[in-house]
Amino acid sequence: MGVLPDWMIEAGVKIEPFAPQMHRPGVISYGVTSYGYDVRVDRRFKVFTNVWGSTVDPKHFDPKSFVDVEADTCLIPPNSFALAETIEYMEIPRDVLGVCVGKSTYARCGIIVNVTPLEPEWRGRVTIEISNTTPLPAKIYAGEGIAQMLFLKGVAVCKVSYADKKGKYQDQQGLTLPFVQTAPDAPPARAPGRSRKK
Repeated sequence: MGVLPDWMIEAGVKIEPFAPQMHRPGVISYGVTSYGYDVRVDRRFKVFTNVWGSTVDPKHFDPKSFVDVEADTCLIPPNSFALAETIEYMEIPRDVLGVCVGKSTYARCGIIVNVTPLEPEWRGRVTIEISNTTPLPAKIYAGEGIAQMLFLKGVAVCKVSYADKKGKYQDQQGLTLPFVQTAPDAPPARAPGRSRKK
């Protein structure tokens, strides 16, 4: 297994739109790096709220636990988190696994990014979990870099890919909330939530 370099990422991993160089002036950087790709965060967020006092249950997730925000910046409350998605659409090759790591600019501010692995033949826009570990509100800049994707090439092609097993988050549209399938091809939880636009 090895990490794909810049030229192999550009040639072998579908990323749309693809930024061939890092964009640094005045923004948090994004685009292809030596051995990765820095993705941007879109301007739609779901910010966690505890105003309803409900239990967080991954099997029966309450959509009211989030407030919808659409803006060029998003303030995440202290010790809270938000869901967001990448601007980039990706298609992962069958012999590749995508792994996400944070960007130092945000990490040094106590803002942590979490993304589960992008499995072979997964496709879509990546849902990102952004945690504010500080006791102060944290600002996230839409349209700028949020995390770095590393692409690991397997020593052999997998027997069963994410597409083969009909993964539940395949081709997800918009911010998809957590859900557990109770029947084949069960649809993901989608809810408008409470909206706040700027």
